[in-house]
Amino acid sequence: MSEAMSGLQQGYRPRGGAATSQPWPFDPLLVLAVALLVGLGLVIVASASMDIADRNLGSPFHYVARQLVFYAAGTALGWLVVTTPLAQWQRLSGPGLALGFGLLLVVLVVGVEVNGATRWLPLGPVNLQVSEFFKIALLVYIADYVGRRQEEVQTSAGGFFKPLLLLAVAGTLLLAQPDFGAAVVMAATVLGVLFLAGARLWLFAAASGVAAGVVALLVVSAPYRLERVTAFLNPWADPYNSGFQLTQALIAFGRGEWTGVGLGGSVQKLFYLPEAHTDFVFAVIGEELGLIGVLAILALYGLLVVRGLVVARVAEAAGRIFAAYIAYGIALWLGLQVFISAGVNMGVLPTKGLTLPLVSYGGSSVVSTALLLALLLRVDHENRFAQRHRRGRGAWRT
Repeated sequence: MSEAMSGLQQGYRPRGGAATSQPWPFDPLLVLAVALLVGLGLVIVASASMDIADRNLGSPFHYVARQLVFYAAGTALGWLVVTTPLAQWQRLSGPGLALGFGLLLVVLVVGVEVNGATRWLPLGPVNLQVSEFFKIALLVYIADYVGRRQEEVQTSAGGFFKPLLLLAVAGTLLLAQPDFGAAVVMAATVLGVLFLAGARLWLFAAASGVAAGVVALLVVSAPYRLERVTAFLNPWADPYNSGFQLTQALIAFGRGEWTGVGLGGSVQKLFYLPEAHTDFVFAVIGEELGLIGVLAILALYGLLVVRGLVVARVAEAAGRIFAAYIAYGIALWLGLQVFISAGVNMGVLPTKGLTLPLVSYGGSSVVSTALLLALLLRVDHENRFAQRHRRGRGAWRT
């Protein structure tokens, strides 16, 4: 570990020359986008949570202080990830997935129930949302699977469907909590990774069709899910019951107009909009920062996704398949999560509790996102090391 850390700190020494200035070890645009999202997230969580924290807990800075702790924990754990070679994560992919499945089972037995869902393991002063960390184990395992069996994925139905069996088991355990949103995002991400790995189009289409059918069946079989869909189609038909949360979010966007009402000026966060600092924080952004602020934050997420795909392409071109599909998976997950979270807030998708990565309040969400982005930065770092090594210009130690 110490060698890896020193490798990130040292410059390179050209052959026959003195040490040069230290090269930037990571994609600067990736780092900038993450830093801006973290800063904006802290400001928005402060604005959205102070009144509710003061009323319920007697401390207006309760959620802000905890969010700072979550960011610090994410940074510390992320640094451990980014200084650990990807080869070690690849070796741990199988045990990591087994541990993830074990935690999904444990949470059903001893988990904490909140709002009718048993998704959290109590760990002293915090509750761990298992699904947030299971997705990391699943992405790492799928990337390892593609790295070992890409030809099988591309040429045979068996190679394509084997990881989907694991996904089906994971989805069943998630639905037992229930965590419908996490199951949908994971399924879409895994299918996307297999598609990018070169799976046959008819297999991808068949699996996608089956997944869509399962989602539709799950929606119509659960009254509360069906109610969310009907409320999403016309929230104003029942604005004080099933459509309440969505109508309040739409009012927030309407009040924001072009430039917003200003930071701290949101009215909807004052006990009108439920979960204003968590699942519906994007609506508060729309109200306080307006359309310009909404587009700016979406641009930052877009930058993260695009740079993630670029990092993946560079790794794939170098023949580093595991690294490439780690990056592809992270970029796909991030894009899907933001799309669904923003879409729910804006009323273009049925209401579902999904956080806005790095911005919404929540320890499990913040820390798991930090770990995934640290993995992406590690892929980028190893890309840069490999490129400098190939050019014969010396390299960083890793």
